[in-house]
Amino acid sequence: MRDLLLQCSGVAAIAVALVHGVLGETKVFARATIEPPRLRQLIRLVWQAGTVAWIGGGVLLIAAPWMASEPARHWIIVTLAVVFGFAALANAWAMRGRHFGWVALSGVVALAVAGY
Repeated sequence: MRDLLLQCSGVAAIAVALVHGVLGETKVFARATIEPPRLRQLIRLVWQAGTVAWIGGGVLLIAAPWMASEPARHWIIVTLAVVFGFAALANAWAMRGRHFGWVALSGVVALAVAGY
């Protein structure tokens, strides 16, 4: 059961990352006025780097049950729980709790910890 919870955490992480990337492009950067254009491009790439990193974290959470190393499983879960937990807290604080992102990110953390 704990392996299934961990893999659900990975799938949720990937889903959250994809929504993050799409909303960034369609809602945030579609309306943002950032000058100079080169700075706009840099900020977009940094935004999407977070998306790619979260997808990578989701893949690691999905793969962790198949690893033959208990320490690897431990450190994958601990590291990604901290990463997604920080993102959840930052989102809740920055958006004053009025954005669903912190709830989704907290769900990833809860599933990962439950799968520990």
